[in-house]
Amino acid sequence: MAQNIYDRSEFFAGYSQLGRSVYGLAGAAEWPVIRTSLPPMKGLRVIDLGCGFGWFARFAAEEGAAAVLGLDLSENMIARAQTENAHPVVTYEIADLEQVELPEATFDLAYSALAFHYLEDFDRLVRQVHDALLPGGKFIFMIEHPIYMASANPDWQTDGTGKRFWPVDDYSVEGKRTTDWLAKGVVKYHRTLGTTLNTLIDNGFAIRRVVEWHPSPDQIAANPDLAEEMDRPMFLIVSAER
Repeated sequence: MAQNIYDRSEFFAGYSQLGRSVYGLAGAAEWPVIRTSLPPMKGLRVIDLGCGFGWFARFAAEEGAAAVLGLDLSENMIARAQTENAHPVVTYEIADLEQVELPEATFDLAYSALAFHYLEDFDRLVRQVHDALLPGGKFIFMIEHPIYMASANPDWQTDGTGKRFWPVDDYSVEGKRTTDWLAKGVVKYHRTLGTTLNTLIDNGFAIRRVVEWHPSPDQIAANPDLAEEMDRPMFLIVSAER
C-alpha cells in the first residue's frame, strides 16, 4: 500500500495552502504546457489517477468528457473533490494506485499529475493503464523530474565559491527516497528517466512527447521567483499512446 501522506493533518494543511491547491489548474505553472498535450475532451471517457482536489476531473467534464473517474488514496482529497469539484459526469473514488484493478478497455484518456513518484511499483500501474485504455487511447502524466528527486537531500546547495547548485547524487541508484516536505518522512520512489520511458515502451505504449518543463519568459516576467526553474528541471511531462 502506498504511503497516505495526504491524510496526515500537518501535510494536508500545508498542501491546501499551495497555489495549485487554492487556484486549481490556474495556479499550476506547468498547466499551459500540459494543456497543449491533451486531446479534445468532447465525448471521451477519462480516468484521473491521483485526482487530488479534482481540478482536472472537473476541467475534463466542463470540456465535454462523457465520463470522468477520479481516483485517489486520500480520504481528505476525495472529500474536497466531491465538495469543490463535483460535476454530473464525474465520479470520485478512494483507491490505492499500488493495488488498483482497472476495468479493461474502458477509457480513452488516462491522466495523472504528481502522483506516480509516490508509487513503488510503477510497472504494475503502467500495465493496468495500458489494459484499461482503448486502442489509440492517450496516457498523459506528470511526475517530479528524476533529476529533481534523485538526491537524498533535494534542495539548493552552495559550493565553496558561493555558487548555487542542485545535487543529483545517487541518480542511478533507484528506489526509496525519504524527505521532509510539508511534513517529516515523506516517501517517494526515484526512477531514472530511462527507466520511466522504457517502462512505458516495454508495456506497449508509443511515446509521443516528452517535456522537461521550464517556465516561459512571460511567466518569469510575471513571477520572477520562477527563474530558478531554468536551472534544473522540476517536472517531467510524458505523452504516450496505446
